[in-house]
Amino acid sequence: MQVIRFIKNWTLPCSIVMGAVTYFIFAFIPALGPASTFLSPIMARMLPVFMFLTLYVTFCKVNFRELKVKKWHFWVALAQLFLIVILVSSILFFHLTGNNLILLESILTCIIGPCAAAAAVVTQKLGGNLEEMTAYTLLDNLLCAVIIPVCFPLIAPGKDINFLSAFLLISNKVATVLILPMLLAFITKHVNQLHSFHQWVTGIHDLGFYLWGCSLLIVTGTTMKNIIHAQTTTFFLINIAIVSLTLCMTQFLLGKLIGYFFNSSINAGQALGQKNTPFAIWIACTYLNPLSSVGPGCYILWQNIINSFEIWQERKKSEKTEIAVGEKIYAIAAQQQKHLKS
Repeated sequence: MQVIRFIKNWTLPCSIVMGAVTYFIFAFIPALGPASTFLSPIMARMLPVFMFLTLYVTFCKVNFRELKVKKWHFWVALAQLFLIVILVSSILFFHLTGNNLILLESILTCIIGPCAAAAAVVTQKLGGNLEEMTAYTLLDNLLCAVIIPVCFPLIAPGKDINFLSAFLLISNKVATVLILPMLLAFITKHVNQLHSFHQWVTGIHDLGFYLWGCSLLIVTGTTMKNIIHAQTTTFFLINIAIVSLTLCMTQFLLGKLIGYFFNSSINAGQALGQKNTPFAIWIACTYLNPLSSVGPGCYILWQNIINSFEIWQERKKSEKTEIAVGEKIYAIAAQQQKHLKS
C-alpha cells in the first residue's frame, strides 16, 4: 500500500525515472536487442493513443458553455510573441551559424511550441480552472499554426517551407491531437445514450492524470534515446540542458506573474510554461537542424519536475487544510461534550 501511495503522490517523477531506466536497460543489454527492435514501433504507436485518451477523459469534465476568452489569454499570448520576436531578431541580426544557431533554435522551439494539451490535466490537479485552460490551449495551438510558417523560413532559408502547406500540416496535427478528442468528449457528454458511460469515465479519480503519466514514460524513453544519440559533444548537450532549464523556469514564473494580475496565476503559469514538447521536437526535426530537438527534449523533463513540485505543494496545502478542519471539528465536538456534561 505504501508503494502504491508513493506512486500516486509522485506519478510524474516515477514516470520520468521509469522511462529513462527502461530505455537504458534495453539500450545497454545486448540480449534485449531483438525485444527493443520489436517494441520500439509499438511504443511509438501507443504514445498518440495515450495522449488521445488523456485529452478525451479530461475534456469529458469540461463545461463547454464556459469556454470563453479571458483577459489573461491575451497577455500570455503577447508574452509568447514578444519572446519569439526577440529570438528570431537575434538570429537574423547577428547572422548566427553553427552551435550558436542550434542553441537559439533549441530555445525558439521551446517558446514557439504551443501550450500542451495535457496542461489542462495538471491545471485541474493544481486547483486551476479547467475551462479557461482548455480555451487558451485551443487559441494558442491555432496561433502557433500561423506563427511557425511565418518565422521558420526567416531563420532556415535553405529549407523549402511554404506557408500554406506548413499551416495545413500543423493544423492537421492540432486537429488530430486536440480537436478530435474534444469533439468526441462533447458527443459523449451530450448524447443521452452515452450518459452512463460518461458518468463512469468522469467518476474515475485522476484517470486523465495517470494516463498522462503513461504518456510521459514513453516520451522520456524517446527523449533519452535522442539525447544519447545526438551527434555533438557532451559539453554542448549540457549547455542546451542548462539553457532549457532556465527558459522553463522563466516561462513558468512569467506566466504566474501575468496571471497574478487577473487572479489566474495557476492557469497562466501552466499556459506559458507547459509546452507541447513532442510537437516542438517534431517541428525542430522537420524545419530546423534536428539537433535543436534536444532543447524541447530536455524541456519536457524540466517542466514535469516543476509540475511535480507544484503538485507536491498543492498536496501539502490540502493536507494542512484537512488537518486544520479536523482540529476545528474536534474542538467543536469537545466543547459541545463539555457543555452537555455541565
